[in-house]
Amino acid sequence: CKILRCNSEYVAATLHLRGPGRGAAFCTALRSYSLCTRRTARTCRGDLAFHSAVHGIEDLMIQNNCSKEGPTAPPRPRPPAPNPQGFESLDICDYERSFLYKHGRPPGFQHCAAFGDPHIRTFHDEFHTCRVEGSWPLLDNDYLFVQATSSPVAKGSNATVTSKLTIIFKNMKECIDQKVYQAELDNVPAAFQDGSVNGGTRPGGSSLVIWERSPGRHVEIRADYIGTTIAVRQAGRQLSFSIRAAEEVARAFTEEQDLQLCVGGCPHSQRMSRSPRGRGRVPADTARALCREMLPVEDVYFQSCVFDVVTSGDTNFTMAAHGALEDARLFLPDVEKLHIFQ
Repeated sequence: CKILRCNSEYVAATLHLRGPGRGAAFCTALRSYSLCTRRTARTCRGDLAFHSAVHGIEDLMIQNNCSKEGPTAPPRPRPPAPNPQGFESLDICDYERSFLYKHGRPPGFQHCAAFGDPHIRTFHDEFHTCRVEGSWPLLDNDYLFVQATSSPVAKGSNATVTSKLTIIFKNMKECIDQKVYQAELDNVPAAFQDGSVNGGTRPGGSSLVIWERSPGRHVEIRADYIGTTIAVRQAGRQLSFSIRAAEEVARAFTEEQDLQLCVGGCPHSQRMSRSPRGRGRVPADTARALCREMLPVEDVYFQSCVFDVVTSGDTNFTMAAHGALEDARLFLPDVEKLHIFQ
């Protein structure tokens, strides 16, 4: 079965095609890809990668309004110096490119966030408000460990906020050394704990990089070797966490790693209603007016903002919800799922 050859020729033919103007050339490459899969169909009938490629081509042709009839491009030369697995050596540290090469389609992605009181948006688009005081894992899989430490938002309050985040990028072959990132209130560094800003001295070290988006307030960590991007922010007296992770990475855990707030949300005993009860530190009508300035759609981000401002009396929580919504806008694979209404 020579499906990997078809995949590599398609990747080589489309690497330089970007943006809305790629239309005709992209359709030509897809037809050539389809022709290649038909030629190898007999020997590839039992190969999952082959069937995945065939379905992927059909979806891409529909999405790009490509006709099945038309010119096909001659295959471009394969990239030079492939290693025995059929990839360029550094392609192993470029998850999206490797996935496309192997499967003939881009990978899927999932989004999770933790912000404010904390409110958790899970990989499955469930939304919980938690009272999780102490340290809890947001993620615990083969590639990443993320722990959030929470403390009371105010003296005598049941509500808590994230005051510390610890992120461990686990050692991975020739790509990166193990790296630890830690943020605390008023200390959101643009470097890992060892002072470095990338994945180390291995050949793929540049596939893990920290970018400072706003000094001391917002950093972005790009882990291209696992197709993952993380944003860490501070707004007022709380930290927030957002992630866009490849589906394969998000699911890479065992039954023993069963407590992950990004996967299962808050344990039932730790969930809270987002309807503020009793006397708050800010009147609910005032909180709604403040939150509406930053969040015109009255979805769960808006509800969370109102809850946090009423409970804490800190108007900076409007920025926490707004930042989480902006991260979701960037990270969500399906923009129709941006707003959640409960």
